[in-house]
Amino acid sequence: MVLFSFNSIAFILLAAGGYFLATIGMKSGSHMMGGVAFALIVAGLVTAALAEITILRRADLGVIYIAIIGVETLLVLTYVALIGEGLSLRQLSGAGLVLVGLAVVSA
Repeated sequence: MVLFSFNSIAFILLAAGGYFLATIGMKSGSHMMGGVAFALIVAGLVTAALAEITILRRADLGVIYIAIIGVETLLVLTYVALIGEGLSLRQLSGAGLVLVGLAVVSA
């Protein structure tokens, strides 16, 4: 069973949040790249990279990466619902498989 320390959880959330911020920047820049979109992308990717570098000093890549992807998946799905974009059954199934994978690795 994989148990994460408080610091590990904080850095997992920080990395996932960084990727999420970059995703918001990419979505807003998909119509026309502006300064705000570019800043969100850069800030998000730098935050995610620094958080991952820090956490990988103490933990295995496989488990940490899956945890980050799982949290990021939940954040992005929430964002998609908030901005009113629909998800197909296939997309929801894929997201569900990511979350199931996280549960299997954590067990």
